Amino acid sequence: MSNESKRAEGVAQEIGGKVKKAVGGLIGNEQMQAEGRAQELGGEAKQEGAKAAARVQGKVEEVTGAIKNRIGAAIDNEQMQVEGRARELAGEARQKANK
Repeated sequence: MSNESKRAEGVAQEIGGKVKKAVGGLIGNEQMQAEGRAQELGGEAKQEGAKAAARVQGKVEEVTGAIKNRIGAAIDNEQMQVEGRARELAGEARQKANK
C-alpha cells in the first residue's frame, strides 16, 4: 500500500471517528463518543505513520543523490552530478512535504 493510500485511509478513519464522536454526543452515548475519539486518534496515528515513512524515503533519496553527485564530481562526470543533485533535491522536497 502506498503512502498516499495509507494517508487517505487515515483521513477517512479520522473523519469517521469525528462523526461517530459527534453522533454519540448528540444522542448522549458516552461509549460511542469514546469509541469515536479512539477511531479519530487511530486515523491521526495512521497519517503520521505514513508521513514518517515518506520522510525516511526522502532522506534515503537525499543521501543517495548526494553520494551520486559527489562521485560524479570525483570522476568528472557532469551527467552523474546533475542526476545526483536532482535526486538529492527530490528527497529534500519529499521530506518537507511530509512534515
